[in-house]
Amino acid sequence: MDAERLIESVRRALAASRAAEDTVAEAWQAQCLAQAIGDHLAHTGPRELRGEARALAETAGRGGQPPDHPAVRAAGGPRAARLSGIADLPAALRQLAALLAESGIALVSVACATDEEGLYWACVEATDAADEAGDRVRAMLRRLAVRERTRPPGQTGAPRDLRDLPEASKLTDGADLSGLADLSDLSGLSDLADPAAPG
Repeated sequence: MDAERLIESVRRALAASRAAEDTVAEAWQAQCLAQAIGDHLAHTGPRELRGEARALAETAGRGGQPPDHPAVRAAGGPRAARLSGIADLPAALRQLAALLAESGIALVSVACATDEEGLYWACVEATDAADEAGDRVRAMLRRLAVRERTRPPGQTGAPRDLRDLPEASKLTDGADLSGLADLSDLSGLSDLADPAAPG
């Protein structure tokens, strides 16, 4: 299932929670989803996001043990196990940041209302994890925004041609670069480009 649909399902379940146990169970689901998205991006996401994505997965993994709750059992464990991909990365990260903020607020409400010391401290720890995970998600959104601002106009992906790079005209005036796209397939180019490489 796509990340946005999963996030929305957890947000709806969290909003519908009334009992403290329900809220804790859905907050745990939110942490599992954050961990899964972090793992996914650490392996397949844009290179500039992978460090923050690994940190997100580690942080969200501290969200606590799975609660023994009917909703968790009915779902067959974490809903995050159904994650199949991320179709719209900025939108998914914005929704995930909102989910983590909502789960943190809900956990604070539970902590303030409970007289059970164990539940109180579990909520405090989960709230801290949700806040830190939210910070990681917002850092990734800032990195994406910087990438969009620095991308040349009209370019939607990685440059395939030197003419797509900023200031390329100063290097390529009058040159025919039509064949350069195939050079990336040749082996050993990195050695040729590195003056320190053995001859």
